[in-house]
Amino acid sequence: MNDAGILHLEDASVVMMYTEWNDAVTNELVAGCERTLERYKISRVSKYQVPGAFELPFACKQYWEATKGTGRQPGAIIAFGCVIRGETPHFDYVCDAVTTGITQLNLELPVPVIFGILTVDNMQQATDRLGGPHGHKGEEAAITALKMIAFQRNLGV
Repeated sequence: MNDAGILHLEDASVVMMYTEWNDAVTNELVAGCERTLERYKISRVSKYQVPGAFELPFACKQYWEATKGTGRQPGAIIAFGCVIRGETPHFDYVCDAVTTGITQLNLELPVPVIFGILTVDNMQQATDRLGGPHGHKGEEAAITALKMIAFQRNLGV
């Protein structure tokens, strides 16, 4: 992912919400994100874990509400999770709900909520997105968050 447009964001704040489910994957998404944020000298980073992907929209919204007026509100929130298809329609319901929830947050909150949820058929597809042929989705989410913070600052928001 191209990192053009990310300049002088050292004072930015980013919150990561990530899931317990498929922790080998989500922990690496978070680690890749942290590496990228460190590379851009972003030191105001917070992390919070929730049980599963379904809980991510709620957790993001609650964090925003709990930090109103405190000076701790982030410039972006990144939601990380990994939903792996199983034998039941549960996968479809969870993926649809979390996608709809993150989309709704992007329309309601004054900061971007970055979609860092892998929706894959198997563990190999997840691994391929942790630095394999499909890049590192944790690193890409960090770049996206920084670009969106820069976008808002350029708008004067």
